Amino acid sequence: MGLLFFSYIRIMRIEDIYQCFLQCDSVSTDTRKIEANSLFIALKGENFDANTFAEEALKKGALFVIIDDKKVFTDENKMILVKDSLKTLQELANYHRNQLGLPIIALTGSNGKTTTKELINSVLSTKYNTKATIGNLNNHIGVPLTLLSFNEDTDIGIVEMGANHQKEIEMLCEIAQPDYGYITNFGKAHLEGFGGVEGVIKGKSELYNYLRNNNKIAFVNNDDPIQVEKSTKINSFTFGINNIGDINIKSIEANPMVKIDFNEEQINSNLIGIYNANNINAAITIGKYFNITDIEIKKAIENYLPNNNRSQLIEKNKNKIILDAYNANPSSMQAAITNFIQLDSKEKIAILGDMFELGKESIAEHKKIVEILEKQPHIRTYFIGKDFYSTKIESNHIHFMKNFSDFENYLKKDKIENKTILIKGSRGMALEKTLDLL
Repeated sequence: MGLLFFSYIRIMRIEDIYQCFLQCDSVSTDTRKIEANSLFIALKGENFDANTFAEEALKKGALFVIIDDKKVFTDENKMILVKDSLKTLQELANYHRNQLGLPIIALTGSNGKTTTKELINSVLSTKYNTKATIGNLNNHIGVPLTLLSFNEDTDIGIVEMGANHQKEIEMLCEIAQPDYGYITNFGKAHLEGFGGVEGVIKGKSELYNYLRNNNKIAFVNNDDPIQVEKSTKINSFTFGINNIGDINIKSIEANPMVKIDFNEEQINSNLIGIYNANNINAAITIGKYFNITDIEIKKAIENYLPNNNRSQLIEKNKNKIILDAYNANPSSMQAAITNFIQLDSKEKIAILGDMFELGKESIAEHKKIVEILEKQPHIRTYFIGKDFYSTKIESNHIHFMKNFSDFENYLKKDKIENKTILIKGSRGMALEKTLDLL
Protein backbone atom coordinates (compact mmCIF):
# COMPACT_ATOMS: atom_id res chain seq x y z
CA MET A 1 0.00 0.00 0.00
CA GLY A 2 2.93 2.30 0.53
CA LEU A 3 1.25 4.27 3.29
CA LEU A 4 4.05 3.80 5.78
CA PHE A 5 6.60 6.51 6.50
CA PHE A 6 9.00 6.81 9.40
CA SER A 7 7.74 10.18 10.53
CA TYR A 8 4.24 9.74 11.93
CA ILE A 9 3.83 13.40 12.90
CA ARG A 10 4.96 14.75 9.51
CA ILE A 11 3.24 12.32 7.12
CA MET A 12 1.08 9.55 8.58
CA ARG A 13 -2.35 11.00 9.18
CA ILE A 14 -5.01 9.33 11.32
CA GLU A 15 -7.23 9.35 8.21
CA ASP A 16 -4.71 7.09 6.44
CA ILE A 17 -4.48 4.74 9.41
CA TYR A 18 -8.27 4.63 9.49
CA GLN A 19 -8.37 3.36 5.92
CA CYS A 20 -6.18 0.46 7.01
CA PHE A 21 -8.48 -0.17 9.99
CA LEU A 22 -11.53 -0.33 7.70
CA GLN A 23 -9.94 -3.21 5.78
CA CYS A 24 -9.69 -5.25 8.99
CA ASP A 25 -12.32 -7.37 10.70
CA SER A 26 -11.14 -6.80 14.28
CA VAL A 27 -8.54 -5.11 16.49
CA SER A 28 -6.15 -6.87 18.85
CA THR A 29 -3.45 -5.92 21.32
CA ASP A 30 -2.58 -9.50 22.28
CA THR A 31 -0.87 -11.92 19.88
CA ARG A 32 -2.32 -14.83 21.87
CA LYS A 33 -5.77 -13.75 20.64
CA ILE A 34 -4.94 -12.70 17.08
CA GLU A 35 -7.70 -13.25 14.53
CA ALA A 36 -7.29 -13.48 10.77
CA ASN A 37 -7.55 -10.17 8.91
CA SER A 38 -7.14 -8.13 12.11
CA LEU A 39 -5.34 -4.91 13.03
CA PHE A 40 -2.70 -5.55 15.69
CA ILE A 41 -1.66 -2.57 17.83
CA ALA A 42 1.64 -3.04 19.67
CA LEU A 43 1.41 -1.51 23.14
CA LYS A 44 4.05 -1.20 25.83
CA GLY A 45 3.73 -1.93 29.53
CA GLU A 46 5.95 -2.07 32.57
CA ASN A 47 6.91 -5.68 31.86
CA PHE A 48 6.35 -6.09 28.12
CA ASP A 49 6.82 -4.47 24.72
CA ALA A 50 4.43 -5.84 22.09
CA ASN A 51 6.55 -4.29 19.32
CA THR A 52 8.69 -7.41 19.58
CA PHE A 53 5.66 -9.50 18.54
CA ALA A 54 4.83 -7.50 15.40
CA GLU A 55 6.15 -10.07 12.94
CA GLU A 56 4.49 -12.87 14.89
CA ALA A 57 1.17 -11.01 14.65
CA LEU A 58 1.50 -10.84 10.85
CA LYS A 59 2.35 -14.54 10.65
CA LYS A 60 -0.75 -15.34 12.70
CA GLY A 61 -3.02 -13.49 10.29
CA ALA A 62 -2.99 -9.79 11.17
CA LEU A 63 -3.52 -7.68 8.06
CA PHE A 64 -1.69 -4.65 9.50
CA VAL A 65 0.31 -3.91 12.65
CA ILE A 66 0.80 -0.53 14.30
CA ILE A 67 4.22 -0.17 15.95
CA ASP A 68 6.17 2.63 17.61
CA ASP A 69 9.67 1.09 17.50
CA LYS A 70 11.76 1.58 14.34
CA LYS A 71 13.92 -1.41 15.20
CA VAL A 72 11.17 -3.91 14.43
CA PHE A 73 10.08 -2.27 11.17
CA THR A 74 10.46 -4.83 8.37
CA ASP A 75 7.46 -4.49 6.04
CA GLU A 76 6.38 -1.12 4.68
CA ASN A 77 3.15 -2.59 3.29
CA LYS A 78 1.97 -4.19 6.53
CA MET A 79 3.62 -2.20 9.33
CA ILE A 80 2.42 1.27 10.29
CA LEU A 81 5.06 3.14 12.26
CA VAL A 82 3.77 5.82 14.65
CA LYS A 83 5.24 7.90 17.44
CA ASP A 84 3.07 6.36 20.18
CA SER A 85 0.94 3.24 19.64
CA LEU A 86 -1.31 3.89 22.65
CA LYS A 87 -2.05 7.46 21.58
CA THR A 88 -2.75 6.23 18.06
CA LEU A 89 -5.20 3.63 19.42
CA GLN A 90 -7.04 6.38 21.29
CA GLU A 91 -7.05 8.79 18.33
CA LEU A 92 -8.21 6.02 15.98
CA ALA A 93 -11.08 5.14 18.34
CA ASN A 94 -12.15 8.78 18.58
CA TYR A 95 -11.97 9.20 14.81
CA HIS A 96 -14.05 6.04 14.29
CA ARG A 97 -16.58 7.21 16.89
CA ASN A 98 -17.05 10.46 14.97
CA GLN A 99 -17.33 8.71 11.62
CA LEU A 100 -20.16 6.51 12.92
CA GLY A 101 -21.94 9.31 14.77
CA LEU A 102 -24.07 6.89 16.80
CA PRO A 103 -25.48 7.75 20.26
CA ILE A 104 -23.20 6.61 23.10
CA ILE A 105 -24.13 6.07 26.75
CA ALA A 106 -21.23 6.32 29.21
CA LEU A 107 -21.29 4.71 32.65
CA THR A 108 -18.99 5.21 35.60
CA GLY A 109 -19.20 5.02 39.40
CA SER A 110 -17.61 3.31 42.37
CA ASN A 111 -19.79 0.20 42.43
CA GLY A 112 -22.18 -1.59 40.09
CA LYS A 113 -20.84 -0.31 36.76
CA THR A 114 -20.61 -3.66 35.01
CA THR A 115 -23.93 -5.01 36.30
CA THR A 116 -25.69 -1.77 35.33
CA LYS A 117 -24.08 -1.84 31.89
CA GLU A 118 -25.27 -5.42 31.34
CA LEU A 119 -28.79 -4.58 32.48
CA ILE A 120 -29.00 -1.51 30.23
CA ASN A 121 -27.69 -3.55 27.31
CA SER A 122 -30.25 -6.27 28.02
CA VAL A 123 -33.10 -3.74 28.04
CA LEU A 124 -32.06 -1.66 25.02
CA SER A 125 -31.24 -4.70 22.89
CA THR A 126 -34.94 -5.62 22.87
CA LYS A 127 -35.45 -2.82 20.34
CA TYR A 128 -32.02 -1.69 19.14
CA ASN A 129 -28.84 -3.25 17.82
CA THR A 130 -26.60 -2.41 20.78
CA LYS A 131 -22.96 -3.03 21.55
CA ALA A 132 -21.43 -2.65 24.99
CA THR A 133 -18.10 -2.90 26.75
CA ILE A 134 -17.05 -6.54 26.96
CA GLY A 135 -16.26 -7.61 30.51
CA ASN A 136 -14.59 -4.72 32.29
CA LEU A 137 -12.49 -3.31 29.42
CA ASN A 138 -13.13 0.13 30.85
CA ASN A 139 -9.75 1.90 31.03
CA HIS A 140 -7.58 3.97 28.65
CA ILE A 141 -7.05 0.85 26.50
CA GLY A 142 -10.40 -0.88 26.98
CA VAL A 143 -12.57 2.13 26.09
CA PRO A 144 -10.86 2.68 22.70
CA LEU A 145 -11.11 -1.06 21.93
CA THR A 146 -14.80 -0.94 22.80
CA LEU A 147 -15.36 2.03 20.47
CA LEU A 148 -13.52 0.26 17.64
CA SER A 149 -15.87 -2.72 18.02
CA PHE A 150 -18.86 -0.57 17.04
CA ASN A 151 -19.86 -0.60 13.39
CA GLU A 152 -22.43 0.77 10.93
CA ASP A 153 -25.03 -1.70 12.23
CA THR A 154 -24.70 -0.47 15.82
CA ASP A 155 -27.69 1.67 16.88
CA ILE A 156 -26.50 2.52 20.42
CA GLY A 157 -23.09 2.09 22.05
CA ILE A 158 -22.76 1.50 25.80
CA VAL A 159 -19.34 2.34 27.22
CA GLU A 160 -18.24 1.52 30.77
CA MET A 161 -15.57 3.86 32.16
CA GLY A 162 -13.38 2.94 35.11
CA ALA A 163 -10.89 5.16 36.92
CA ASN A 164 -8.51 5.03 39.86
CA HIS A 165 -7.32 8.64 39.74
CA GLN A 166 -8.59 12.08 38.82
CA LYS A 167 -8.62 13.30 35.20
CA GLU A 168 -9.04 9.71 33.94
CA ILE A 169 -12.80 9.97 33.30
CA GLU A 170 -12.18 13.35 31.68
CA MET A 171 -9.72 11.74 29.27
CA LEU A 172 -12.05 8.82 28.49
CA CYS A 173 -14.89 11.26 27.77
CA GLU A 174 -12.71 13.12 25.29
CA ILE A 175 -12.12 9.84 23.47
CA ALA A 176 -15.69 8.47 23.57
CA GLN A 177 -17.58 11.79 23.46
CA PRO A 178 -20.74 10.35 25.05
CA ASP A 179 -24.20 11.75 24.38
CA TYR A 180 -25.60 10.35 27.63
CA GLY A 181 -24.08 9.52 30.99
CA TYR A 182 -24.92 7.78 34.25
CA ILE A 183 -22.91 7.59 37.49
CA THR A 184 -23.95 4.61 39.60
CA ASN A 185 -22.72 6.03 42.92
CA PHE A 186 -19.82 7.65 44.75
CA GLY A 187 -18.18 5.21 47.16
CA LYS A 188 -14.95 4.37 48.93
CA ALA A 189 -13.14 2.83 45.98
CA HIS A 190 -9.56 3.47 44.85
CA LEU A 191 -9.06 5.89 47.74
CA GLU A 192 -5.30 5.65 47.33
CA GLY A 193 -5.36 6.96 43.76
CA PHE A 194 -8.16 9.49 44.22
CA GLY A 195 -6.84 10.84 47.52
CA GLY A 196 -9.95 10.17 49.61
CA VAL A 197 -13.72 10.19 49.19
CA GLU A 198 -13.88 13.83 48.04
CA GLY A 199 -11.37 12.93 45.36
CA VAL A 200 -13.61 10.04 44.26
CA ILE A 201 -16.58 12.40 43.93
CA LYS A 202 -14.55 14.93 41.99
CA GLY A 203 -13.06 12.27 39.71
CA LYS A 204 -16.33 10.52 38.88
CA SER A 205 -18.08 13.88 38.38
CA GLU A 206 -15.80 14.54 35.43
CA LEU A 207 -18.50 12.72 33.45
CA TYR A 208 -21.04 15.31 34.58
CA ASN A 209 -18.62 18.07 33.62
CA TYR A 210 -18.34 16.69 30.09
CA LEU A 211 -22.12 16.33 29.71
CA ARG A 212 -22.69 19.87 31.06
CA ASN A 213 -20.03 21.49 28.88
CA ASN A 214 -21.27 19.74 25.74
CA ASN A 215 -25.02 20.13 26.33
CA LYS A 216 -25.59 16.38 26.63
CA ILE A 217 -27.96 14.38 28.88
CA ALA A 218 -27.40 12.79 32.30
CA PHE A 219 -29.51 10.04 33.86
CA VAL A 220 -29.76 10.88 37.57
CA ASN A 221 -30.88 8.99 40.67
CA ASN A 222 -32.92 11.57 42.62
CA ASP A 223 -32.50 9.52 45.81
CA ASP A 224 -28.73 10.14 45.76
CA PRO A 225 -28.11 13.68 47.08
CA ILE A 226 -24.56 13.74 45.66
CA GLN A 227 -25.84 12.92 42.18
CA VAL A 228 -28.50 15.61 42.46
CA GLU A 229 -25.96 18.20 43.65
CA LYS A 230 -23.26 17.40 41.10
CA SER A 231 -25.62 17.20 38.12
CA THR A 232 -27.03 20.73 38.42
CA LYS A 233 -27.37 22.70 35.18
CA ILE A 234 -27.27 19.52 33.08
CA ASN A 235 -30.11 18.29 30.91
CA SER A 236 -31.28 15.30 32.93
CA PHE A 237 -33.76 12.42 32.97
CA THR A 238 -34.33 11.23 36.52
CA PHE A 239 -35.69 8.41 38.63
CA GLY A 240 -36.50 7.96 42.30
CA ILE A 241 -38.31 5.73 44.77
CA ASN A 242 -41.65 7.39 45.53
CA ASN A 243 -39.93 10.58 44.47
CA ILE A 244 -40.59 13.37 42.01
CA GLY A 245 -38.80 12.38 38.84
CA ASP A 246 -39.35 11.31 35.27
CA ILE A 247 -39.57 7.67 36.37
CA ASN A 248 -41.20 6.74 39.68
CA ILE A 249 -40.12 3.46 41.27
CA LYS A 250 -42.96 2.41 43.58
CA SER A 251 -41.18 -0.08 45.82
CA ILE A 252 -38.14 -2.34 46.15
CA GLU A 253 -37.54 -5.53 48.11
CA ALA A 254 -34.63 -7.97 48.38
CA ASN A 255 -34.91 -11.30 50.19
CA PRO A 256 -32.65 -12.38 48.67
CA MET A 257 -33.57 -11.51 45.06
CA VAL A 258 -34.47 -7.94 44.18
CA LYS A 259 -38.11 -7.22 43.37
CA ILE A 260 -39.13 -3.84 41.98
CA ASP A 261 -42.55 -2.32 41.28
CA PHE A 262 -42.85 0.43 38.69
CA ASN A 263 -45.92 1.56 36.80
CA GLU A 264 -48.12 -1.56 36.68
CA GLU A 265 -45.27 -4.07 36.51
CA GLN A 266 -43.41 -6.09 39.13
CA ILE A 267 -39.89 -7.17 38.19
CA ASN A 268 -38.60 -10.35 39.85
CA SER A 269 -34.88 -10.20 39.09
CA ASN A 270 -32.13 -12.78 39.45
CA LEU A 271 -29.96 -10.26 41.29
CA ILE A 272 -29.19 -10.55 44.99
CA GLY A 273 -29.04 -7.60 47.36
CA ILE A 274 -30.80 -4.31 47.85
CA TYR A 275 -27.63 -2.64 46.55
CA ASN A 276 -28.55 -3.93 43.08
CA ALA A 277 -31.90 -2.11 43.10
CA ASN A 278 -30.54 1.17 41.71
CA ASN A 279 -28.69 -0.76 38.99
CA ILE A 280 -32.06 -2.13 37.90
CA ASN A 281 -33.75 1.26 38.34
CA ALA A 282 -31.20 2.86 36.04
CA ALA A 283 -31.87 0.24 33.37
CA ILE A 284 -35.62 0.83 33.71
CA THR A 285 -35.12 4.60 33.38
CA ILE A 286 -32.82 4.44 30.37
CA GLY A 287 -35.13 1.90 28.76
CA LYS A 288 -38.10 4.24 29.19
CA TYR A 289 -36.09 7.17 27.79
CA PHE A 290 -35.41 5.13 24.65
CA ASN A 291 -39.08 4.10 24.36
CA ILE A 292 -38.86 0.48 25.47
CA THR A 293 -42.23 -0.80 26.69
CA ASP A 294 -42.77 -1.73 30.33
CA ILE A 295 -43.33 -5.39 29.52
CA GLU A 296 -40.15 -5.58 27.43
CA ILE A 297 -38.18 -3.94 30.24
CA LYS A 298 -39.60 -6.48 32.70
CA LYS A 299 -38.70 -9.44 30.44
CA ALA A 300 -35.18 -8.17 29.75
CA ILE A 301 -34.32 -7.64 33.41
CA GLU A 302 -35.88 -10.90 34.55
CA ASN A 303 -33.92 -12.78 31.88
CA TYR A 304 -30.60 -11.29 32.97
CA LEU A 305 -28.42 -13.76 34.87
CA PRO A 306 -25.33 -12.45 36.71
CA ASN A 307 -22.01 -14.19 36.17
CA ASN A 308 -18.27 -13.65 36.68
CA ASN A 309 -18.56 -13.98 40.48
CA ARG A 310 -20.90 -10.98 40.71
CA SER A 311 -23.88 -11.41 43.05
CA GLN A 312 -24.39 -15.04 42.05
CA LEU A 313 -26.57 -17.37 44.10
CA ILE A 314 -25.07 -20.87 44.10
CA GLU A 315 -26.32 -23.97 45.90
CA LYS A 316 -23.55 -26.40 46.81
CA ASN A 317 -23.36 -29.20 49.39
CA LYS A 318 -26.59 -28.11 51.09
CA ASN A 319 -25.31 -24.52 51.34
CA LYS A 320 -26.77 -21.40 49.73
CA ILE A 321 -23.83 -19.25 48.64
CA ILE A 322 -23.91 -15.58 47.67
CA LEU A 323 -20.77 -15.29 45.57
CA ASP A 324 -19.78 -11.64 45.16
CA ALA A 325 -16.02 -12.10 44.90
CA TYR A 326 -15.27 -10.13 41.75
CA ASN A 327 -14.19 -7.05 43.68
CA ALA A 328 -14.65 -5.14 46.93
CA ASN A 329 -14.23 -1.73 48.50
CA PRO A 330 -15.58 -0.33 51.80
CA SER A 331 -18.83 0.88 50.23
CA SER A 332 -19.66 -2.32 48.37
CA MET A 333 -18.54 -4.48 51.31
CA GLN A 334 -20.79 -2.62 53.73
CA ALA A 335 -23.70 -2.78 51.28
CA ALA A 336 -23.26 -6.54 50.88
CA ILE A 337 -23.08 -7.06 54.65
CA THR A 338 -26.12 -4.86 55.32
CA ASN A 339 -28.11 -6.89 52.81
CA PHE A 340 -26.81 -10.16 54.28
CA ILE A 341 -27.87 -9.13 57.80
CA GLN A 342 -31.48 -8.56 56.75
CA LEU A 343 -31.90 -11.94 54.99
CA ASP A 344 -34.35 -14.35 56.63
CA SER A 345 -31.84 -17.21 56.83
CA LYS A 346 -31.07 -18.29 60.38
CA GLU A 347 -27.57 -19.81 60.08
CA LYS A 348 -25.24 -17.44 58.25
CA ILE A 349 -21.53 -17.38 57.53
CA ALA A 350 -19.57 -14.45 56.06
CA ILE A 351 -16.24 -15.14 54.33
CA LEU A 352 -14.61 -11.78 53.64
CA GLY A 353 -11.26 -10.92 52.08
CA ASP A 354 -9.05 -7.83 52.16
CA MET A 355 -10.02 -4.70 50.22
CA PHE A 356 -7.23 -3.29 48.05
CA GLU A 357 -6.11 0.19 46.92
CA LEU A 358 -7.20 2.02 50.06
CA GLY A 359 -3.83 3.60 50.85
CA LYS A 360 -3.45 5.17 54.28
CA GLU A 361 -7.16 4.61 54.98
CA SER A 362 -6.85 0.84 54.61
CA ILE A 363 -6.57 -0.28 58.25
CA ALA A 364 -9.27 2.13 59.43
CA GLU A 365 -11.68 0.97 56.72
CA HIS A 366 -11.04 -2.71 57.46
CA LYS A 367 -11.61 -2.04 61.15
CA LYS A 368 -15.02 -0.47 60.39
CA ILE A 369 -16.10 -3.66 58.63
CA VAL A 370 -14.95 -5.75 61.60
CA GLU A 371 -16.91 -3.52 63.97
CA ILE A 372 -20.10 -4.04 61.96
CA LEU A 373 -19.87 -7.81 62.22
CA GLU A 374 -18.71 -7.73 65.82
CA LYS A 375 -22.27 -6.62 66.59
CA GLN A 376 -23.79 -9.55 64.68
CA PRO A 377 -23.15 -12.62 66.86
CA HIS A 378 -25.56 -14.71 64.76
CA ILE A 379 -23.19 -14.41 61.75
CA ARG A 380 -20.06 -16.55 61.99
CA THR A 381 -17.40 -14.54 60.15
CA TYR A 382 -14.04 -15.41 58.62
CA PHE A 383 -11.78 -12.47 57.74
CA ILE A 384 -8.97 -13.36 55.35
CA GLY A 385 -5.89 -11.26 54.54
CA LYS A 386 -3.17 -9.24 56.21
CA ASP A 387 -5.18 -6.01 56.52
CA PHE A 388 -8.12 -7.65 58.23
CA TYR A 389 -5.68 -9.66 60.37
CA SER A 390 -4.07 -6.43 61.57
CA THR A 391 -7.44 -5.45 63.11
CA LYS A 392 -7.79 -8.76 64.96
CA ILE A 393 -10.05 -8.81 68.02
CA GLU A 394 -11.06 -11.53 70.47
CA SER A 395 -14.49 -12.84 69.55
CA ASN A 396 -16.41 -16.10 69.75
CA HIS A 397 -17.98 -15.71 66.32
CA ILE A 398 -15.21 -13.94 64.35
CA HIS A 399 -12.08 -15.67 63.06
CA PHE A 400 -9.04 -14.00 61.44
CA MET A 401 -6.79 -15.70 58.88
CA LYS A 402 -3.55 -14.20 57.59
CA ASN A 403 -4.00 -15.76 54.15
CA PHE A 404 -6.15 -18.16 52.16
CA SER A 405 -3.95 -21.16 53.01
CA ASP A 406 -4.68 -20.67 56.71
CA PHE A 407 -8.39 -20.50 55.93
CA GLU A 408 -8.15 -23.64 53.80
CA ASN A 409 -6.49 -25.54 56.65
CA TYR A 410 -9.11 -24.30 59.11
CA LEU A 411 -11.98 -25.52 56.96
CA LYS A 412 -10.53 -29.03 56.85
CA LYS A 413 -11.54 -29.30 60.51
CA ASP A 414 -14.83 -27.44 60.23
CA LYS A 415 -17.42 -28.91 57.86
CA ILE A 416 -19.96 -26.33 56.65
CA GLU A 417 -23.46 -27.53 55.75
CA ASN A 418 -26.98 -26.07 55.63
CA LYS A 419 -25.72 -22.50 55.85
CA THR A 420 -26.30 -19.27 53.95
CA ILE A 421 -22.85 -17.96 53.03
CA LEU A 422 -21.63 -14.58 51.79
CA ILE A 423 -18.27 -14.59 49.97
CA LYS A 424 -16.77 -11.19 49.14
CA GLY A 425 -13.31 -9.68 48.68
CA SER A 426 -11.09 -7.79 46.28
CA ARG A 427 -10.18 -9.45 42.98
CA GLY A 428 -6.65 -10.19 44.13
CA MET A 429 -8.00 -12.33 46.98
CA ALA A 430 -9.66 -14.71 44.48
CA LEU A 431 -12.15 -15.90 47.10
CA GLU A 432 -14.11 -17.88 44.51
CA LYS A 433 -11.56 -20.61 45.39
CA THR A 434 -13.70 -21.09 48.52
CA LEU A 435 -16.27 -22.96 46.40
CA ASP A 436 -13.83 -25.84 46.03
CA LEU A 437 -13.55 -26.11 49.81
CA LEU A 438 -17.25 -26.24 50.60
